[in-house]
Amino acid sequence: MSSSDLPSGRVLDIPIAQIAVSLPVIAFLCALSFFNYLLFHSLVEMFSVVVGALIFVLAWTTKSYMSNHYLLFIGISYLFVGLIDLFHTLAYKGMGVFTAITANEPTQLWILARYMESLSLVIAPTYARKRVPFIPWVIVYGALTLSGLLLIFQWKIFPDCYVEGKGLTPFKIASEYVICGLVFMAGLRLLRIQAILDLKVFRLLLAAMAATVIAELAFTFYVSVYGLSNMVGHLFKLLSFLLVFEGLVRTGIRDPFALLFRQLKQEKKELEVALREIKTLRGLLPLCAFCKKIRDDEGYWHNLEGYIRSRTDAQFSHSICPDCLQKHYPDLADDILKDVQAKKPVSDE
Repeated sequence: MSSSDLPSGRVLDIPIAQIAVSLPVIAFLCALSFFNYLLFHSLVEMFSVVVGALIFVLAWTTKSYMSNHYLLFIGISYLFVGLIDLFHTLAYKGMGVFTAITANEPTQLWILARYMESLSLVIAPTYARKRVPFIPWVIVYGALTLSGLLLIFQWKIFPDCYVEGKGLTPFKIASEYVICGLVFMAGLRLLRIQAILDLKVFRLLLAAMAATVIAELAFTFYVSVYGLSNMVGHLFKLLSFLLVFEGLVRTGIRDPFALLFRQLKQEKKELEVALREIKTLRGLLPLCAFCKKIRDDEGYWHNLEGYIRSRTDAQFSHSICPDCLQKHYPDLADDILKDVQAKKPVSDE
């Protein structure tokens, strides 16, 4: 389906009216960032936390009838990514929630959350065609989240990401590029499962990944945590979560069974293809008059056993008929045939 196939008045299958409403909100947030950056940051980050929780709730409530567990895995990961984002928001410079910390800790939390998010997007397509082991992954994400928080707050051995008066560390900048690479890889993997995703969800997820990459690039060169590039990065992160929200949460809330019907339709299509590809023996078979090989549709010759075995579920076991027994083993034929005849069951008649 090309872009021209989209309904008129929609961009990425989002109503123009909805986009028009969003523009003043974005303009308000931009203006707010210049007057009260801390409030701007808190609003943007808390939105991502709420979206992460909503994605998990949607995935959990639909997991019992969804064979495509891509959404469930995304839901699990975004729940814990949102939790780390919550700590990032509360630890941000000027919030005053945590004492004796600098701008380094919230920046470390940001990198931790983005690594977890990008790696999750890379792994998620694995579960597009199989079930997610829910409890083990919850344990894994819980352990990773707890370990990350301990590394930053308790043990203080997480690599520094921001130094007051100097800005970003090489580790932080390099990490942003690594995260961009992981998101790009996730996009390539998403392309491979495009056929089993709803087209709108696919487009929105791909757009969300693009927005994430732009956000991460913006976070590679800011000096102040209240700076312009920091604001731009947060706005693109907001856009990314809005696209995920539209693609997953709103789809599930507005049309709860759309993803289920999509999966059923895909399974029906695959079944129809499989039925068409069932190979049966019918019509005239070109058979060599001498060696008895059979010619296939592409002009290749096969022995009888191989031809039938490749086109049916039949299996072969070898024996020898009485005529061939007499021809090839004349000295033994009479004794063998008498023995076989003696072993035949006697009819009641």
